[in-house]
Amino acid sequence: MPVLQGHNIGHQFENGDWLFKSLSFTMNHLRVGLVGRNGAGKSLLASIMTGELTPSTGTISKPTTFDVYRQHAEEAIPNGLTIGEFLGKSSLLEAIEAVENGDSASHWFDIIGDDWGARVQLNQQLISTGLPPEPKQACSSLSGGQLARLQLWKLLQSDVELLILDEPSNHLDQEGKEWLIDSMKIFNGAILLISHDRQLLREMGEIWELSALGMRSYGGNIDIYLEQSRAEQQAVERRLAEVEKQKKHLEKQAQLNREKAEQRAAKGNKVRRDGSQPKILLDAMKNKATAKISNRLKNEQLRMGHLNDQSRDLKERQKQLAQQTLHMRGELNKSRRVVNIVNAELPFTNNQPFNFAIGANEKVHLKGRNGSGKSTLLKVLLGEQSLVTGQLNVNTPLYYLDQHFGLIHSDWTMLENLTRQCEGLVENDARTMLAGIGFRRDSVFRHGKVLSGGEKMKLSMLIVSHQKAQPLLLLDEPDNHLDMESKGVLAQALSNYVGGFILVSHDDDFAQDSGVNRSFQLNY
Repeated sequence: MPVLQGHNIGHQFENGDWLFKSLSFTMNHLRVGLVGRNGAGKSLLASIMTGELTPSTGTISKPTTFDVYRQHAEEAIPNGLTIGEFLGKSSLLEAIEAVENGDSASHWFDIIGDDWGARVQLNQQLISTGLPPEPKQACSSLSGGQLARLQLWKLLQSDVELLILDEPSNHLDQEGKEWLIDSMKIFNGAILLISHDRQLLREMGEIWELSALGMRSYGGNIDIYLEQSRAEQQAVERRLAEVEKQKKHLEKQAQLNREKAEQRAAKGNKVRRDGSQPKILLDAMKNKATAKISNRLKNEQLRMGHLNDQSRDLKERQKQLAQQTLHMRGELNKSRRVVNIVNAELPFTNNQPFNFAIGANEKVHLKGRNGSGKSTLLKVLLGEQSLVTGQLNVNTPLYYLDQHFGLIHSDWTMLENLTRQCEGLVENDARTMLAGIGFRRDSVFRHGKVLSGGEKMKLSMLIVSHQKAQPLLLLDEPDNHLDMESKGVLAQALSNYVGGFILVSHDDDFAQDSGVNRSFQLNY
């Protein structure tokens, strides 16, 4: 029996537009990954699957027990709760503490039952999960990564039939992702994973792709899906070329037929004027020719309409499969050292003293657990914070990009963001550059506050690559909220960037695709 099933699911906005419609799916595999571009409707579809939203059309068949992890873990944990309260262990822990303090009231023993080792066991579990071993600690004091682990741990300890995990790795470091993968492997129920993280998606046995064309299912994990997508893209391009060739041939043949018909008509008119043939015979021949031409035109129109339909469908699929590109300008600098840090200790961390240096063209993957000081190091380089001890020398312009692409001014248009932040850039050149990344005509007047994450990313990288003095990029998890396609676009752009950068990312696949040539680990 399927774990989850949907038939003819659709969602229509109040203005009449459809986000998606006619989606049908059957979840037979216990590990399924749901992928798609940002804005395709993955999270909204998850809400329909769980019954939080009613579909505009269609029906959902879901298991009796299920639970959901949302991207914003802090929203799932009410304010004021301690770790123990969130996990539902506070009464048991209170009872154990009361008995240990000499309170022999019978109701404490009723609560404890045979679970006398619960406190020690819970502390050990919290440590192994990467959480503070203190159940009375407030959840509000936890970091984003710790909140994510806490919620995920509770979900993966449950015995529900289905878990829907919506971007569970956004706040997890590499160690956290490895913990999540191990936890998913031993979970007995089914998991529907909504993610752009290839490391997690490699653990799936089936991939569902949600796009403007509907839902498609691919057997195997994300690597097999990407391979099948590339093969499909090539097949679509070949078929589209063949259809366009047939259209041109049909147009050429139709033109020849029209010319021949005109020649025959002219010849018939000449014979009619000469009077060499009876009028009744000429009329019969004309009617026959007219009927033949009418049938031929009808067949040509039907065939051309069929080819146009094929061409339109193939172009739409090609658009969904096509890999976007982002070209960044730059000039190769001499490989001089532009950042040098000696015997440094970072503020607000317990990291060991370290030395670090980077050349102008080096691309470094800055790694470390949550809390090791990666973002703090970037802020030290920017001069926003100071080293506790050690020496710092920066001899290059710096440009900082975070996961929200905060350099984009929300009240400026795209055109204003580009011209105001790129010295000497005139409007005509700016429009040409924006057209190169897909923004033409009036779209350049869209304000920063309405841009998607992928659009902000492309605009930011365009701004960065057109600075007069080529900067060293400080990239603080720029891939965190991007869909898989936008990640690929950014990675390719960074790989082609002739300057250097320091990249903080927990996605090793993304880092490698970005062209990093070495990594540096912060330890504590």
